[in-house]
Amino acid sequence: MSNEPSLEEIERRIQIVEDNLRELVEQAAAYSGAADEERNAQRIADQQAKLDALMKQRETLLNRT
Repeated sequence: MSNEPSLEEIERRIQIVEDNLRELVEQAAAYSGAADEERNAQRIADQQAKLDALMKQRETLLNRT
């Protein structure tokens, strides 16, 4: 039994992170101020890193089949 998530779970997580990224970009456009911009930039970078990791995980899983 593997502890790795299924393709469906990875796809679900990708959708969540993509939705988060869209929302953060919309928030960044609405807010102003250096502190807000820095915080939003960091949150976007964090979500992008999660998305990149999930995409790599999905690619690895797809290449096994």
